[in-house]
Amino acid sequence: MKSTTGDKVLIAVIYSLLFLLGLLAFYPFWNAAVISFNNGTDTMKGGITFWPRQFSLENYRVVFEDSRLINGFVISILRTVTGTLASIAATAIFAYGMSKSELIGRKPYMVLCIITMYFSGGLIPTFLLIRELHLFNTFWVMIIPGIISVWNMIIFRTFFKGIPQALEESARIDGCSNWMVLFRIIFPLSGPVIATLSLFTAVYHWNDWFTPSIYISDTGLMPIQTKLQQILNSNIMSEQLAQMDSAAQGRMSRMKAVTTKSLSMATMMVATLPILCIYPFLQKYFVKGVMVGSLKE
Repeated sequence: MKSTTGDKVLIAVIYSLLFLLGLLAFYPFWNAAVISFNNGTDTMKGGITFWPRQFSLENYRVVFEDSRLINGFVISILRTVTGTLASIAATAIFAYGMSKSELIGRKPYMVLCIITMYFSGGLIPTFLLIRELHLFNTFWVMIIPGIISVWNMIIFRTFFKGIPQALEESARIDGCSNWMVLFRIIFPLSGPVIATLSLFTAVYHWNDWFTPSIYISDTGLMPIQTKLQQILNSNIMSEQLAQMDSAAQGRMSRMKAVTTKSLSMATMMVATLPILCIYPFLQKYFVKGVMVGSLKE
């Protein structure tokens, strides 16, 4: 059917609005990147919008010369990789069991799981529990308490129910145990949902700064997001700068080109870009992975 003039005008208006909305969403990130590449002293004058006025890489040099920030970056990577693998494996195994109608007590288990989605013990009881489990001030406090996500378990379970039962029966006739069926039959067929939920879980672990700020006091175990949150807090910024490596302090005083704002923007970019780089590789699984789990029982 041939488009009328009115249709073309409507499409042009819709595309224009979408472009403006996209620009509004993207501009803060772009402006932070521009400031991170601008001379810090010049940034204090204001007026930095779309392009650096005095291009400089000194902000990033200070970030990468500070061993505390590099250590936080390494902790973030270790937490994201370990937490994602552990969470996806534990949640998938749990969901596989819950997908079996012959599981004794399946419905009561499900009710208990659903309750935890809406109610929690609160911060203080959780803090006391973490302390009694001797997880306080350890790396594993960022992994173990959230290792199973009920929401992800429901999505996994829905996907597993959609796999033909005949495949599992054929595998068992060939001598496969439940574990072999899960790892050799179910997991290879679950690529889209595993990729999608892995991305969601990785983003959570990478961006979460709250959990370490509550349960970790050792600065050597803090991920870069928690350190970034501390840096962005202007009340403690002077303390953060005072605790920097002597090499970084000397470089800052020598160059006079790095300010708290420019340093914060550079640290923010370093903390954000790695997780953004994962999206293009998993984007093709998004629609299929989310749609297969969109129907809940």
